Amino acid sequence: MGLQVVRFEKENKQQWGVVSNDQILVLKGNYSSLAHFLEAGTEEARTIKEQGTNGAISLEEVTILSPVTRPARIVCQGANYSSHRAEAGLEASRPPYNMIFSKADSSLCGAHTEIIRPSHVQLLDYEIELGLVIGTEITEAVEVTDENLHQYVAGLVIFNDVSARDVQLSEGQWLKGKSYRTFGPTGPFLYLLDKEETALIHDLELKCWVNDELRQSANTNQLIFKPAETIKELSETMDLSKGDLIITGTTGGVALTLTPEILGEISNPALAYQKKMDLLVESQINNGKYLKEGDVVRCQIKSADGTIDLGEQVNKVVASKVTVS
Repeated sequence: MGLQVVRFEKENKQQWGVVSNDQILVLKGNYSSLAHFLEAGTEEARTIKEQGTNGAISLEEVTILSPVTRPARIVCQGANYSSHRAEAGLEASRPPYNMIFSKADSSLCGAHTEIIRPSHVQLLDYEIELGLVIGTEITEAVEVTDENLHQYVAGLVIFNDVSARDVQLSEGQWLKGKSYRTFGPTGPFLYLLDKEETALIHDLELKCWVNDELRQSANTNQLIFKPAETIKELSETMDLSKGDLIITGTTGGVALTLTPEILGEISNPALAYQKKMDLLVESQINNGKYLKEGDVVRCQIKSADGTIDLGEQVNKVVASKVTVS
């Protein structure tokens, strides 16, 4: 069975530990980053879980931090569930290519951190996603299959790909619209996979609530481009390192709802920017689903049998104190 690993802060000191019965078995090693932990700390983590420790502390006593640390590549898959493709105005069937984009690692934050809505953002959206933590250096094209996937994926995390739809779509700025600080709640746990559990990557249940209303519910067996083929494809293009993160796309149920006609209009390069913005906001602003101050987003990912449990994120939306022109 795999391990729930947590990175936390207590008394201004950042540490790593293994979760056991709502307590943290604190690791002695001083691991400066996720890459360092994957390189030097996994053996200690497995040993401490087997042997136990007298140094356990309660999860309630600490501040949970993102288990993914900077610097890290955050490589994103877009529109990778048919249900989300349909609600975004796209054809629901598998497209001819895997949509890949990136997100700034400065967006990373903890599973209980407040999500800050920039003052100019009107269409703030949520996207629960399964995150794959890379466990080895990839510097050339590699053949990745379901049988050897465990050699490339060290573990799993919950990721909420918070998105400013008005920036993303009216400006065509996916990186910018998804990279504001706090737009990447991650964790609470890094689930370190055992080799035998790797197949369960294809059978995890994702659920996202906003103010206790279930908005998103899906299974990773619905992913269009699967983890093995995605890592193989990325390896043909770019390097990946230990501790990098691939987020695999979100399912239906987000606030964004576009018709093919509106999508076509706002994607028209000949249409003036302000007209794009006005059209997008007018089509979206009154649907009642976009995040506002005080809203609470709650996310869970686990296997049906409970063997794999990535914990629960609970993030409150607050207004930015900084005005952006």
